[in-house]
Amino acid sequence: MAKYRVLLADDNSRFTDLMKGFLLAQENIAEVDTASDGKEALQLLKEKRYDVLTLDLIMPNVDGLSVLEQLSAVCGAEAPAVVILSELRNEAMVRRCCAMGARYYMVKPIEPETLYKRLVQMLEADQPKGGILSYTQSPKSFDEKVTAIFLVAGIPAHIKGYHYLREGIRMVYEEPGLINRITKELYPGIAKRFGTSASKVERAIRHAIEVAWTRGKIENLNGLFGYNIYGKNDKPTNGEFIALVADKLLMEEQSRKAV
Repeated sequence: MAKYRVLLADDNSRFTDLMKGFLLAQENIAEVDTASDGKEALQLLKEKRYDVLTLDLIMPNVDGLSVLEQLSAVCGAEAPAVVILSELRNEAMVRRCCAMGARYYMVKPIEPETLYKRLVQMLEADQPKGGILSYTQSPKSFDEKVTAIFLVAGIPAHIKGYHYLREGIRMVYEEPGLINRITKELYPGIAKRFGTSASKVERAIRHAIEVAWTRGKIENLNGLFGYNIYGKNDKPTNGEFIALVADKLLMEEQSRKAV
Protein backbone atom coordinates (compact mmCIF):
# COMPACT_ATOMS: atom_id res chain seq x y z
CA MET A 1 0.00 0.00 0.00
CA ALA A 2 1.20 3.50 -0.84
CA LYS A 3 2.66 5.50 2.00
CA TYR A 4 1.99 9.21 1.98
CA ARG A 5 3.78 12.06 3.72
CA VAL A 6 1.67 14.95 4.98
CA LEU A 7 2.53 18.45 6.21
CA LEU A 8 -0.11 20.23 8.30
CA ALA A 9 0.37 24.02 8.36
CA ASP A 10 -1.90 25.67 10.92
CA ASP A 11 -1.26 27.85 13.97
CA ASN A 12 -3.91 26.00 16.00
CA SER A 13 -1.82 23.33 17.75
CA ARG A 14 -4.86 21.52 19.14
CA PHE A 15 -6.21 21.15 15.62
CA THR A 16 -2.93 19.88 14.15
CA ASP A 17 -2.34 17.49 17.07
CA LEU A 18 -5.80 16.00 16.58
CA MET A 19 -5.34 15.61 12.83
CA LYS A 20 -1.81 14.26 13.17
CA GLY A 21 -2.83 11.60 15.67
CA PHE A 22 -5.67 10.38 13.46
CA LEU A 23 -3.65 10.39 10.25
CA LEU A 24 -0.70 8.50 11.75
CA ALA A 25 -3.10 5.73 12.81
CA GLN A 26 -3.93 5.05 9.15
CA GLU A 27 -1.93 2.39 7.30
CA ASN A 28 -1.26 4.45 4.18
CA ILE A 29 0.08 7.52 6.03
CA ALA A 30 3.82 7.19 6.59
CA GLU A 31 4.65 10.55 8.12
CA VAL A 32 2.92 13.69 9.38
CA ASP A 33 4.77 16.90 10.21
CA THR A 34 3.27 20.13 11.51
CA ALA A 35 4.12 23.81 11.04
CA SER A 36 2.71 26.60 13.19
CA ASP A 37 3.06 29.28 10.52
CA GLY A 38 3.85 29.77 6.85
CA LYS A 39 7.52 30.52 7.45
CA GLU A 40 8.04 27.20 9.22
CA ALA A 41 6.05 25.39 6.53
CA LEU A 42 8.24 26.80 3.75
CA GLN A 43 11.39 25.75 5.61
CA LEU A 44 10.10 22.18 5.99
CA LEU A 45 9.13 22.11 2.31
CA LYS A 46 12.70 23.04 1.41
CA GLU A 47 14.10 20.22 3.55
CA LYS A 48 11.70 17.35 2.81
CA ARG A 49 9.31 16.07 0.17
CA TYR A 50 5.60 15.78 1.00
CA ASP A 51 2.70 14.32 -0.93
CA VAL A 52 0.15 16.65 0.67
CA LEU A 53 0.24 20.08 2.27
CA THR A 54 -2.83 21.14 4.25
CA LEU A 55 -2.79 24.88 4.60
CA ASP A 56 -4.66 27.33 6.79
CA LEU A 57 -4.91 30.77 5.22
CA ILE A 58 -4.61 32.92 8.34
CA MET A 59 -1.26 32.29 10.04
CA PRO A 60 1.37 34.54 11.65
CA ASN A 61 4.58 35.63 9.92
CA VAL A 62 3.73 34.19 6.49
CA ASP A 63 0.10 33.54 5.59
CA GLY A 64 -1.35 30.73 3.50
CA LEU A 65 -1.62 32.72 0.27
CA SER A 66 2.05 33.62 0.51
CA VAL A 67 2.93 29.94 0.93
CA LEU A 68 0.90 29.11 -2.19
CA GLU A 69 2.67 31.88 -4.11
CA GLN A 70 6.11 30.52 -3.16
CA LEU A 71 5.36 26.81 -3.45
CA SER A 72 6.60 26.26 -7.01
CA ALA A 73 9.80 28.20 -6.38
CA VAL A 74 10.51 26.21 -3.21
CA CYS A 75 9.52 22.71 -4.37
CA GLY A 76 9.67 22.82 -8.17
CA ALA A 77 8.10 19.81 -9.88
CA GLU A 78 7.87 17.98 -6.54
CA ALA A 79 5.41 20.44 -5.00
CA PRO A 80 2.80 18.63 -2.87
CA ALA A 81 -0.91 18.63 -3.54
CA VAL A 82 -2.46 21.46 -1.52
CA VAL A 83 -5.65 21.30 0.51
CA ILE A 84 -6.87 24.56 2.03
CA LEU A 85 -8.45 24.19 5.48
CA SER A 86 -9.97 27.51 6.46
CA GLU A 87 -12.80 29.15 8.37
CA LEU A 88 -13.23 31.65 5.56
CA ARG A 89 -16.37 31.16 3.45
CA ASN A 90 -15.56 33.51 0.61
CA GLU A 91 -16.15 32.65 -3.04
CA ALA A 92 -13.49 35.05 -4.30
CA MET A 93 -10.94 33.45 -1.97
CA VAL A 94 -11.91 29.94 -3.11
CA ARG A 95 -11.46 30.93 -6.75
CA ARG A 96 -8.13 32.57 -5.99
CA CYS A 97 -6.78 29.52 -4.14
CA CYS A 98 -7.94 27.29 -6.99
CA ALA A 99 -6.22 29.48 -9.57
CA MET A 100 -3.02 29.31 -7.52
CA GLY A 101 -3.03 25.50 -7.56
CA ALA A 102 -5.02 24.33 -4.54
CA ARG A 103 -6.77 21.01 -5.19
CA TYR A 104 -9.41 21.31 -2.48
CA TYR A 105 -10.84 24.03 -0.29
CA MET A 106 -12.44 22.68 2.90
CA VAL A 107 -14.29 24.88 5.35
CA LYS A 108 -13.64 24.38 9.08
CA PRO A 109 -14.70 22.76 11.35
CA ILE A 110 -13.46 19.54 9.77
CA GLU A 111 -13.51 16.05 11.27
CA PRO A 112 -10.24 14.06 11.02
CA GLU A 113 -11.97 11.20 9.20
CA THR A 114 -13.41 13.59 6.62
CA LEU A 115 -9.99 15.10 5.95
CA TYR A 116 -8.38 11.67 5.68
CA LYS A 117 -10.97 10.45 3.18
CA ARG A 118 -10.51 13.58 1.09
CA LEU A 119 -6.73 13.20 1.06
CA VAL A 120 -6.92 9.59 -0.05
CA GLN A 121 -9.49 10.35 -2.76
CA MET A 122 -7.35 13.18 -4.05
CA LEU A 123 -4.06 11.28 -4.08
CA GLU A 124 -5.39 8.07 -5.55
CA ALA A 125 -7.47 9.83 -8.21
CA ASP A 126 -4.35 11.70 -9.34
CA GLN A 127 -6.31 14.83 -10.20
CA PRO A 128 -4.58 17.76 -11.90
CA LYS A 129 -3.69 20.92 -10.03
CA GLY A 130 -6.50 23.37 -9.66
CA GLY A 131 -9.03 20.55 -9.79
CA ILE A 132 -12.01 19.80 -7.60
CA LEU A 133 -12.78 22.01 -4.65
CA SER A 134 -14.74 20.71 -1.69
CA TYR A 135 -16.51 23.88 -0.71
CA THR A 136 -19.89 24.33 0.89
CA GLN A 137 -21.47 27.75 0.54
CA SER A 138 -22.58 29.10 3.89
CA PRO A 139 -23.71 32.53 5.04
CA LYS A 140 -20.69 34.74 5.55
CA SER A 141 -20.39 36.86 8.65
CA PHE A 142 -19.13 40.44 8.54
CA ASP A 143 -15.86 39.41 10.21
CA GLU A 144 -15.29 36.65 7.64
CA LYS A 145 -15.76 39.09 4.78
CA VAL A 146 -13.34 41.61 6.27
CA THR A 147 -10.83 38.89 7.17
CA ALA A 148 -10.86 37.66 3.57
CA ILE A 149 -10.13 41.18 2.30
CA PHE A 150 -7.30 41.66 4.80
CA LEU A 151 -5.80 38.32 3.85
CA VAL A 152 -5.78 39.21 0.17
CA ALA A 153 -4.38 42.66 0.98
CA GLY A 154 -1.58 41.14 3.06
CA ILE A 155 -2.50 42.66 6.42
CA PRO A 156 -1.30 40.18 9.09
CA ALA A 157 -3.67 39.29 11.92
CA HIS A 158 -1.07 39.60 14.69
CA ILE A 159 -0.61 43.38 14.47
CA LYS A 160 -2.79 45.81 16.45
CA GLY A 161 -3.80 47.78 13.40
CA TYR A 162 -5.55 44.71 12.00
CA HIS A 163 -8.13 44.74 14.80
CA TYR A 164 -8.47 48.53 14.90
CA LEU A 165 -8.96 48.63 11.14
CA ARG A 166 -11.61 45.91 11.23
CA GLU A 167 -13.51 47.77 13.95
CA GLY A 168 -13.28 51.01 11.98
CA ILE A 169 -14.68 49.34 8.87
CA ARG A 170 -17.50 47.87 10.93
CA MET A 171 -18.38 51.27 12.38
CA VAL A 172 -18.39 52.98 8.97
CA TYR A 173 -20.36 50.09 7.46
CA GLU A 174 -23.03 50.59 10.13
CA GLU A 175 -22.89 54.41 10.01
CA PRO A 176 -21.31 55.64 6.73
CA GLY A 177 -21.30 59.27 7.88
CA LEU A 178 -18.57 58.48 10.40
CA ILE A 179 -15.99 58.52 7.61
CA ASN A 180 -16.43 62.30 7.57
CA ARG A 181 -15.75 62.47 11.32
CA ILE A 182 -12.75 60.17 11.43
CA THR A 183 -10.67 62.24 13.85
CA LYS A 184 -13.45 63.43 16.15
CA GLU A 185 -15.54 60.25 16.36
CA LEU A 186 -14.16 57.23 14.51
CA TYR A 187 -10.69 57.00 16.09
CA PRO A 188 -12.02 57.81 19.59
CA GLY A 189 -14.77 55.20 19.15
CA ILE A 190 -12.24 52.51 18.20
CA ALA A 191 -9.98 53.60 21.07
CA LYS A 192 -12.82 53.28 23.57
CA ARG A 193 -13.60 49.78 22.31
CA PHE A 194 -9.99 48.63 22.83
CA GLY A 195 -9.04 50.71 25.87
CA THR A 196 -6.38 52.78 24.15
CA SER A 197 -5.94 56.30 22.73
CA ALA A 198 -7.16 57.75 19.45
CA SER A 199 -3.61 58.67 18.43
CA LYS A 200 -2.43 55.08 18.92
CA VAL A 201 -5.37 53.83 16.86
CA GLU A 202 -4.47 56.20 14.01
CA ARG A 203 -0.81 55.13 14.03
CA ALA A 204 -1.61 51.41 14.23
CA ILE A 205 -4.05 51.58 11.30
CA ARG A 206 -1.53 53.55 9.25
CA HIS A 207 1.10 50.89 10.05
CA ALA A 208 -1.26 48.08 8.95
CA ILE A 209 -1.82 49.75 5.58
CA GLU A 210 1.92 50.38 5.18
CA VAL A 211 2.60 46.68 5.87
CA ALA A 212 0.17 45.68 3.12
CA TRP A 213 1.83 47.98 0.60
CA THR A 214 5.31 46.90 1.66
CA ARG A 215 4.39 43.25 1.14
CA GLY A 216 3.46 44.10 -2.45
CA LYS A 217 -0.04 42.64 -2.62
CA ILE A 218 -1.62 45.62 -4.35
CA GLU A 219 -2.35 43.44 -7.39
CA ASN A 220 -4.32 41.07 -5.15
CA LEU A 221 -6.31 43.97 -3.73
CA ASN A 222 -7.03 45.43 -7.16
CA GLY A 223 -8.21 42.00 -8.28
CA LEU A 224 -10.52 41.72 -5.30
CA PHE A 225 -12.17 45.06 -6.03
CA GLY A 226 -12.25 44.39 -9.76
CA TYR A 227 -10.32 47.45 -10.91
CA ASN A 228 -7.03 49.23 -10.33
CA ILE A 229 -7.32 51.43 -7.26
CA TYR A 230 -3.78 52.17 -6.20
CA GLY A 231 -0.28 51.45 -7.34
CA LYS A 232 2.84 50.45 -5.44
CA ASN A 233 3.73 54.08 -4.67
CA ASP A 234 0.19 55.37 -4.27
CA LYS A 235 -0.78 54.31 -0.75
CA PRO A 236 -4.27 55.28 0.50
CA THR A 237 -4.91 57.24 3.66
CA ASN A 238 -6.56 55.50 6.62
CA GLY A 239 -9.89 57.08 5.76
CA GLU A 240 -9.68 56.15 2.08
CA PHE A 241 -8.95 52.52 2.83
CA ILE A 242 -11.70 52.22 5.45
CA ALA A 243 -14.21 53.90 3.13
CA LEU A 244 -13.22 51.67 0.21
CA VAL A 245 -13.72 48.41 2.12
CA ALA A 246 -16.89 49.55 3.88
CA ASP A 247 -18.36 50.68 0.56
CA LYS A 248 -17.56 47.33 -1.06
CA LEU A 249 -19.30 45.46 1.76
CA LEU A 250 -22.32 47.77 1.60
CA MET A 251 -22.67 47.25 -2.15
CA GLU A 252 -22.40 43.48 -1.75
CA GLU A 253 -25.14 43.54 0.89
CA GLN A 254 -27.40 45.68 -1.28
CA SER A 255 -26.89 43.33 -4.23
CA ARG A 256 -27.70 40.32 -2.06
CA LYS A 257 -30.95 41.90 -0.85
CA ALA A 258 -31.92 42.84 -4.38
CA VAL A 259 -31.77 39.23 -5.56
